[in-house]
Amino acid sequence: MKNLVIILARKQSKRLKNKNLRTLGKKPLVSWTIDFCKKIFKKKEIILSTDSKEIFQIGIRSKIICPWIRPKNLSNDKSSSEAACIHALNWYEKKINKVDSVILMQPTSPFRSYSEIKNGINFFKKN
Repeated sequence: MKNLVIILARKQSKRLKNKNLRTLGKKPLVSWTIDFCKKIFKKKEIILSTDSKEIFQIGIRSKIICPWIRPKNLSNDKSSSEAACIHALNWYEKKINKVDSVILMQPTSPFRSYSEIKNGINFFKKN
């Protein structure tokens, strides 16, 4: 089964400016999610979608897929996560490979366990 992991990380937030760049334990919040994903998935299965040049550079340094700065129409307060995911999925399937599943990993949820993710993937495969 081919998975695509999408990390959505906007630079702005309604309530907390630059929340994905806020430091937690000496590194930006988005870095926790990138590092977590790299332990479970191959780098070529992880795509970062962001409208931030700084977050984009974090993705590049992490050697995951960062093909573009996300368009403004997919990065404002009224934009949906689904639309941003579909944008990333369409690009990935056109340029790299078709996938069987999409896994959305949000930087604002850094406290996750490997077993929960693996169990979720296994449950999805079986059902």
